Amino acid sequence: MKNFVKGDKKTLTAWAFYDWANSVYALVISSSIFPLYYGALFRELGVDSFTLFDTDIKSEAIISYVTAIGFMIVAFISPILSGIADYLGTKKFFMKLFCGIGSISCMLLYFFSLDYMILSLLLYMFGLIGFWGSLVFYNSYLPDIAFEDQQDKISAKGYALGYIGSVILLLINLALVMQAEVLGFDSPLQAMRFSFILVGLWWIGFSLYTFKFLPDFKNGKKITRSLFFKGFRELKKVWYQLGDHKSLKRYLVAFFVYSMAVQTVMIIAAYFGEKEIAWESDSQRTTGLIISILVIQLVAVLGAVLTSKLSSKIGNIYTLCALNALWIIICVYAYTIVSPNEFYIAAAAVGLVMGGIQSLSRSTYSKMLPKTTDTTSFFSFYDVTEKIGIVLGMSMYGLVSDLTGKMQNAILFLIIFFAIGFVLLLRVPNKSNQIG
Repeated sequence: MKNFVKGDKKTLTAWAFYDWANSVYALVISSSIFPLYYGALFRELGVDSFTLFDTDIKSEAIISYVTAIGFMIVAFISPILSGIADYLGTKKFFMKLFCGIGSISCMLLYFFSLDYMILSLLLYMFGLIGFWGSLVFYNSYLPDIAFEDQQDKISAKGYALGYIGSVILLLINLALVMQAEVLGFDSPLQAMRFSFILVGLWWIGFSLYTFKFLPDFKNGKKITRSLFFKGFRELKKVWYQLGDHKSLKRYLVAFFVYSMAVQTVMIIAAYFGEKEIAWESDSQRTTGLIISILVIQLVAVLGAVLTSKLSSKIGNIYTLCALNALWIIICVYAYTIVSPNEFYIAAAAVGLVMGGIQSLSRSTYSKMLPKTTDTTSFFSFYDVTEKIGIVLGMSMYGLVSDLTGKMQNAILFLIIFFAIGFVLLLRVPNKSNQIG
């Protein structure tokens, strides 16, 4: 904490720059190049399933289950490590640790192969854990380094830097894949594998600037046995406090249900497009999917703006109801699509409602919190709720997809969650419907 000054512009810029560093994982690994590579491995062998632990499992179900396990681990360890970090002042250590785990795992995805499936899936899972684990401590730094009137601006700066940086690397990777042989690669698949190395190097390389200026709050305190459960005790306390706040508790239940579906759609969108759309060639598949991801990114910004304007007129809860209704329409439409053009339309629609529902859900929760309370604990509860929802959503999606053999059936299944979420939102007491 030597020479640390709260509100210092250099420190705030360094914090925001971590978005530039790590957002490449979300765009390249989660949403575009890796799903393409993963699908290509199965197409190359002419199969759509793999035998794991003596069970034949569909390719999309495998990645759904592994993703669910990864989020379950993050949901479990986050409260434990957050409690330790707050007490010992070791946020920077844990942020570095998860950054290292994630970036190195991304680079090792170069060796992802169906011949070593279990090890390969573990690398994918550790990349996910590294990304989401580091975000826990990254986000928690904000109130420590920025004054309240600075937080919105610097948070938005981080978002902007993350968007710009991830798009730049995605376009570089697209060029590598499309011009693979010209650039000396044996095949587009090898170029995709090389892009995983670039993601890891970009992530760990640019994060060095962040870690150089972020303060270290280590305080010399000793770790105790009870400390391991401090985070869970805080979550338990929040749960009991919710009993005194009917509106907030009902909203959280509704959020848990519809967020389960929202996050699942976001994660599996690229896998769905890679496998279920009738692309004319592998080249069109690669270009088309990346264009779709970029469309989602761009339209999401517009969606967030439009949603904010609508909520100021009709209130947050009614706006969230409208977004859930739109999600239902999108899922029904997704069940019917086959052509690339139809997929582009679906991608634009997803972006429009995705940008709005994520930002509005969090701000609605923030506005409904009791005035005199520990907001850190309440937001930790919110984050854990969201991650558990992802675990359940991805598990159910993988199960339905595997049992029916068709990803569209799993998407139809998600309609149930959006419909239930819609009904539960209407049960939030009327005065909360006017939250604006």
